[in-house]
This record gives sequence, C-alpha cells and structure tokens, in this order.
Amino acid sequence: MNEWILRSSGPLRGSIRPASDKSLTHRAFLFAGFADGPCFVRGALRSEDTQSSLDAVRSLGLDAVEEDAAGVRLVPSAEWRSPGEAIDCGNSGTTMRLLAGAIAGMPVSATLTGDASLSRRPMKRVAEPLRLMGADIHGDFAPITVRGGDLKGIEYHLPMASAQVKSAILLAGLHAEGPTVAIEPAASRDHTERFLKGLGARITEEFHLDGRHSVTLQPTERLAAYDFTVPADISSAAFWMVAATLVADSEVRLEGVNVNRTRSGILDVFAQCGVNVRLENERFENYEPVADLIISATPNLKPFEISGDLVPRLIDEIPVLAVLATQCDGTTIIRDARELRVKETDRIATVAMYLRAMGVGVETFDDGMAITGPRALTGDTIDAAGDHRLAMAFAVASMIAEGETKILNAHSVATSYPDFDKHRRTLQGGSN
Repeated sequence: MNEWILRSSGPLRGSIRPASDKSLTHRAFLFAGFADGPCFVRGALRSEDTQSSLDAVRSLGLDAVEEDAAGVRLVPSAEWRSPGEAIDCGNSGTTMRLLAGAIAGMPVSATLTGDASLSRRPMKRVAEPLRLMGADIHGDFAPITVRGGDLKGIEYHLPMASAQVKSAILLAGLHAEGPTVAIEPAASRDHTERFLKGLGARITEEFHLDGRHSVTLQPTERLAAYDFTVPADISSAAFWMVAATLVADSEVRLEGVNVNRTRSGILDVFAQCGVNVRLENERFENYEPVADLIISATPNLKPFEISGDLVPRLIDEIPVLAVLATQCDGTTIIRDARELRVKETDRIATVAMYLRAMGVGVETFDDGMAITGPRALTGDTIDAAGDHRLAMAFAVASMIAEGETKILNAHSVATSYPDFDKHRRTLQGGSN
C-alpha cells in the first residue's frame, strides 16, 4: 500500500514476533560466500534490503541458492566470479558497504549501484580504509567500482562509530596479509565480530578506558559452514515498544527479540523515562542474546537524553524515540547524532518538520534536536519520501494524534518490515 490513512488507536493488545533482524540477515547471506560448505539461514528477513544482499552473493558465484518454507540454503563456490553486470544494492547501505569490503579481498571486480537515495549516501568512509589496505576503488558515492586483490592488514581509526565501516574493514581483512585492526571512538553493534568468531575467525576485542573499542582480526582463509536462525529485530520491535508505552491501557508481548547490548540502547532510554518493560525467557541463540519483551502503557513519562556512546546503540530508533519524547514531561535532548543527516532522508530535519506540523515544539541542532513535551498531537500529512523508519515512526504518532494522519509513500516500509501494517492491525484487534 502506497498510502496509509490512520486515526488514533484503542489499546494495543496481544503477542507478535516482530520482523527478523535485518543486520543479521544481511550478514547471514553475505558471509556464506566465505564458508567452507553449505549454509542454511532460517527465519531470514525477506525484505527489499535483504533481497539485495541475497542477489549480490548469487551474482558473485554461489553455486546454488535454494529457498523453501524452512529457510534459505546457500552453497558457496570454490572461486568467486566477477559479475557480468553491476550489482544493484537497491536502498541498502549495509549491502553496499559490506559488499565493498568482501569484494576488496577477493580476486574479482564489481560495480555496485543503488537507487537515488543510496546514491546520495557517503561511501568514502568505507572506500578510504579499503584503499589504505591496497584495494582499487573508484567512486566515493554510488556507483562505486571495487577491484579486489592482494591486501595488507592495517590499523585504522574510524572517525565515527560505525558497524558498517568496521564490518567492511574486517571482511577485507579475512584475506589480507597480517592482522587488521579497527578502532572506534565507541563500540558500535558487534554482530560481525560475534558471527565471525563463531565461525572460526581469530578475533580479539579491547575496550579502552577512554571509551574506544578496538577489534583485531587475523587472516582467515575459510569460515565454517553454519545453520543460523535469525532473531527478531529490536529496531523493528522499537515501534511497538513505543506505541504500547503511549497508547492507554496497552500491553504487548514481543517474542524472540535480539537484545544484544550494542543494539539495545532503547532499553536504557526506557529506564530513563520510567517505562514499564520487562524481559522474559532470556537465552542465547546463534551467538546473540534473545528475550521476549513485555511493554505496557506508562503515564507520567520523564524526558531523556541521548548522546555519546548511547547513540550508536540506538541510531535507527531515534525517529520513533522522538515520538516518545513528545509525551515526556520536559525537554528531551538528542545530541551526537549527526549520522542521521545522511540516512535515507535527513532524519533530523524531516522528523523535526513533521513533529512541528503535528503541534510539537522542536529545536534542531547540526547533530540532533530538543523536543519539549508533553504535547497533544494533531494529525497531518507525512511524506515518508523513501524512508521506511520515518513512515513507521509517524504511524506510531498517529495512534495518539487527534484526527486523521495520512502517510504518503508508505510502501517504503518494505525495505525492512513488510508485515508492519499487518502487525499493526493485529495489535489493534483488526481496527483502523
């Protein structure tokens, strides 16, 4: 559906399993190219973004990709091949950045393209360290051409905490000469380190007193084959977590959610606000901590602050957390989030613009915003403009807004959460 017309919601009730983890699905598809045997991926997120990664590994020479109701079976080839045409990464920055690192260390070449939104997003942050390792890369924005070959491990200080940049460096380092070291100013999501370590790569980590995080990878010729089950994505769960908090008399159970500490900064925000949330059935699955989350409506919310090393732990949740801030009693401050300027949209500018249109006082900074609440929201017209998280965040806002909220270009949610509207209707009891 390209357009949603939404009204305020009654209580949200019930249990759902949110969309499978997008970050882990990308990795489960891409890492199969380095494995020493067939791999099986269960519960993968089937979205436009992850399809880009699956199509990419096909084009680079996976001998067979079989899909059925149980999952996806991927069989790596003995040798990668250079594709005959450009690899289309669609809207997926993760696909393009991780793929650039993977290709850089292999004896192949490929041109990576994307849609108009992805073509505006910066790739120099990945190309620069890969060039220092010896890769031949043309282009700092898509399309980029990567000619892989002999690389040397380097020690690279990332200017910002970025799991995508770190992962690209580590994938290139698998076949580099000597160790590869990636040093971040703060720890970003660590799915790549956990996954590679679980598959036999020699990885060590160090957390420095000044907050920096370093990862050292020794060359690894082949990774072990794997049977991987993808947990639910906390970034997708976040929309229902905020909705259940704000809509009166709600209680929602979200099953099998990845609660990796490098991703679960939203739980820290909820602690600041005093939100009613509890974790049940905590366990480890495929190197990752998983739990069921139970969230119920919470009155008298306190304002919160997001800054520093909390930012990389919830960067994708900031649009919906800005909606949460509209109902907190006081001023919420979001800082150190300049990365939001170069997402699918300028999320600082667009979130602020539409919150103001709905009646909220918002001050913007170069690296964030200040939101003063609580404010009664009034429905308005929101153009998601190709940004899936914008569409879903304002769908949550509509649940507590007076009147009608119209969300244009709502089809963008297919990049990460194709069942979002279905799950909305389930939790609302089929209404609206």
